[in-house]
Amino acid sequence: MRKLICLLALLATTLQAAAAEDDPVAAARARWETSPHGELLRRILPPSIAPAQLPEPQAAGARLTVRYCVQCHHLVNPAMHDAEKWPPIVARMLPRMQGRGNMGVLMKDLMAGVAAPSEAEARSIAAYLSRHGQRAADIRRLPEAGKSHAWTSYTQACSQCHATPDPRRHTRGEWPGVVARMEANMQWMNRVVGSTRDPREPQYRSSEIIEYLQKYARQ
Repeated sequence: MRKLICLLALLATTLQAAAAEDDPVAAARARWETSPHGELLRRILPPSIAPAQLPEPQAAGARLTVRYCVQCHHLVNPAMHDAEKWPPIVARMLPRMQGRGNMGVLMKDLMAGVAAPSEAEARSIAAYLSRHGQRAADIRRLPEAGKSHAWTSYTQACSQCHATPDPRRHTRGEWPGVVARMEANMQWMNRVVGSTRDPREPQYRSSEIIEYLQKYARQ
């Protein structure tokens, strides 16, 4: 009987490992649902992209990004940061996945059952994210720079979360959907830091930002 129990436990572990390899997102979701820290992990980043939507989704770097990053939070979009920022971000995540982060004993508890990439895999992840990172625009060279409220709203709103993209990054038809997705992400993050509007903070009108972006979008 003891041997049978051991064999069943080994089979369960093997199946769990296979499931994580085949569908790391589903495996991470199952882990969050059973972890006392699941809600904290789930709230780190907003859900914004699925593995199939990643650039070059079958590339080694993309697969490694899905495999390791979704263990702790929703999948990252390479466009969240520009190329220069990704390597130090990946380097900062590595000790956290190893349970050696900035939260002491709690970090070890948070990372229980989390696998950390090897140095070679971490380099592959950083290279992939950098290759597909946001191409930051020089806001001083953007149309209407310093001369319109729309330019101010656009550059200030976008730079809160990532490098300011060039309006030519998307077409006129694509920008409304992109802005709507960013608004949803900002609302998600505001649920973490607080939902009360601070009157000292500037308020942005998405319609004005969309109009600006469409005006100078890629045709």
